[in-house]
Amino acid sequence: MSQLEAAVEDALRAPSVHNSQPWRWRISTGEVRLYADEERHLIATDPDRRDLVLSCGAALHHLCVALAARDLAADVRRLPDPEDRTLLATVSVRHEPRGGDPDAAALYPAIAERRTDRRRMSRRPIPADHLQKLVEQASRTGASLVPVTDPARRQKLLAVIAEGERLLREEPGYASELWVWTHRLSGCHDGVPASHVAASVIDAIGPSPLRHFGTPGRAQAPWQPGHGTGEDAAELLVVTTAGDDVLDHLEAGEATSAVLLAATGLGHATTPLSQALEVDRTRLQVRRDILHVPEHPQLVVRVGWPATGAPALPPTPRRDLHAVLMT
Repeated sequence: MSQLEAAVEDALRAPSVHNSQPWRWRISTGEVRLYADEERHLIATDPDRRDLVLSCGAALHHLCVALAARDLAADVRRLPDPEDRTLLATVSVRHEPRGGDPDAAALYPAIAERRTDRRRMSRRPIPADHLQKLVEQASRTGASLVPVTDPARRQKLLAVIAEGERLLREEPGYASELWVWTHRLSGCHDGVPASHVAASVIDAIGPSPLRHFGTPGRAQAPWQPGHGTGEDAAELLVVTTAGDDVLDHLEAGEATSAVLLAATGLGHATTPLSQALEVDRTRLQVRRDILHVPEHPQLVVRVGWPATGAPALPPTPRRDLHAVLMT
């Protein structure tokens, strides 16, 4: 396997909406091209392709991290062909001594370690300097990360996320689309397996930000007696961009990847949350009533310490490299 093939294989570990892995790749001498796989577009969940492009942006960032770890310099051209909306990026690779970006390379070990953790997290607060490091990671991609740490604003955000999911469930085709991606046929290497769906927290005092994927396959560990309710200390962070077009969605995906990998490297558990941003009404509420910023919210990231004693999650399935390569 060539270095470029190995780097693309690492990029396949990127998170994606419903683990749909909506990407295709073409490798040639000194170049990798990233394409959106329109056949994996979740039309009911993601009518404007926001999640699809954001997912591909996360894979693009994973690729650049994997190239940097191999000491390869990468020049990225985003949306290089205005006549082909499926071609999202062209990555030209140069073989140079010490050509890899050391900041990107430092994130590489987290690619294999990162999981989407839908379980209750610890009550241990995240240090302020950790949040600042995540903010800095997002800014390196051109996006922004806004921590929603004020308790009142956090409760509003939780309520808007829950409202976004309620509205999604009223959309024609949403329920069947969700069922398809949570009940994959034996031998499929995509979708959300039951082993990664956690049971609801029965003693929580507020709305849950987690999407309801159906029958859970993983129990929530109970709190110790006398420890109060099921609320944890996970923080909610919102990825925002200056605009709201395809390039911004791609950039938001790159920022999401940077934040998730950096958080994993710091020892945190993470959960991307997109429900509130998949509905026009709730996306506007997040921007206008919660963040109070001119930028456009693209994704919410839940970050916290893993709950004490929580077992490590297995990796979610991924398609083989040969299944996503274009000739």
